[in-house]
Amino acid sequence: MTQSTHLSRRRFLAASAAGSVLSMNASSYARIYGASERLNVAFVAAGGIATGQHIGQIAGLGAGCPAYADADSKRWGAAAKRWPDAKGYTDYRQMFDKHHKEFDAVMVGTPDHHHYPATILAMSHGKHVYTQKPLTHTVWESRQLTIAQKNMKLATQMGNQGHATDSLRGTIDYLRSGAIGDLIEAHVWSDRPWWRQGKPVPEGKQEVPDHLDWDTWIGPAKMRPFHHDPSDKWGGVYHPFNWRGFWDFGCGALGDMACHQLDPVYWAMEPGYPTEIELMDGGAFGDAPMFGPNSTVRFSFPAKGDRPGFEVYWHDGGNKPERPEELAEGEKLTNQGGLYIGTKGKMYAAGDPRNWPKLLPEERNKEQGRPEQQIERSAEGHHKEWYLACVGEKPHDFPKSNFSYAGPFTEMLLLGCIAQRLGGKLRYDPETMTFADRADATALITKEYREGWDFRL
Repeated sequence: MTQSTHLSRRRFLAASAAGSVLSMNASSYARIYGASERLNVAFVAAGGIATGQHIGQIAGLGAGCPAYADADSKRWGAAAKRWPDAKGYTDYRQMFDKHHKEFDAVMVGTPDHHHYPATILAMSHGKHVYTQKPLTHTVWESRQLTIAQKNMKLATQMGNQGHATDSLRGTIDYLRSGAIGDLIEAHVWSDRPWWRQGKPVPEGKQEVPDHLDWDTWIGPAKMRPFHHDPSDKWGGVYHPFNWRGFWDFGCGALGDMACHQLDPVYWAMEPGYPTEIELMDGGAFGDAPMFGPNSTVRFSFPAKGDRPGFEVYWHDGGNKPERPEELAEGEKLTNQGGLYIGTKGKMYAAGDPRNWPKLLPEERNKEQGRPEQQIERSAEGHHKEWYLACVGEKPHDFPKSNFSYAGPFTEMLLLGCIAQRLGGKLRYDPETMTFADRADATALITKEYREGWDFRL
């Protein structure tokens, strides 16, 4: 590990089991922007979501870029074309070492297992940070970033872009207005996984191509041989996309889509942490390297104030809830969607739980109309919310999916991943971050990091 990384880590106090406190005051890094200055952003990952969204969105807002990193140099193209004078790296640790004084903020779009190391490195250098969903790879990492957000006062945002849409926020209007009474159950289902999952891993190894820094791509995970499968539609066993299905690198369908699709109910209900998680269907995948092909996971949330407890069900891989009898005759549940069951009725979002919902039966929509607005709409959009906070035009916590929200939300989802792996009924204590009588589940709250990648608070 490099000198500057050691120095940045020494800015942190020791972590306790349930959390830690950062000693660094990030305000010392704040820059006062003049009319001729612009935000300088470094990119950790230049391909994939970075090419599709991060680079174009942030450049369109006027940002510059002195450096970027991607373990696959063939994926540098969008950043290199946009900023020809910027320096490219395959190892983002080197980018931080050599250029951290030249940028103000960082956008992270790596595979899931790199989200926390890259994010905490950015925060340790006093940089604002935007990290793609899911925020982290383990429950422990999510809790650490929640605490870091509280203590460092940096502009942060998790990349679940639908968080800023009117339709998602409209669902919150329905749930908070009492349109279906008190929520009893929420069912959300996804058509993922699309990638290789629940299948045998090819044996053997192949030569790593010159453009790919395999050691950096593996990063904090246990080393394994490179393998490419030209018959796979995504182009490889792990890179560039199938990593989502592997426990060591991704979080399965829950990590890919639940950060989007469970967002309306989690934001509306503000439930905190579930106290019971159970794999209801699909079978635990145990010690296999991949998540299973399908699952249904139940999250149980306790009562809070005047609000009764409720349950959230996540379905993936073709699993769905039972068709509600209130649907119009002949109408089937779409391949993905959301169904909300309350004490006074039901509500259905077809196609995507972030879409505008409708009350069931449908005549109730004409009778009641849309509920009174319960939550403000976003005039800026997801990326610009973060940008304005970075440059000081808005408060540091203005981005609505900042880590104080995204950390607990992601922690909830990753508890579901543990249930998918182990099965059974898991009773969770969020204060101690342990499971009652399940040492095997508690052991999965965190993980071992390969030497050089263990960035602990």
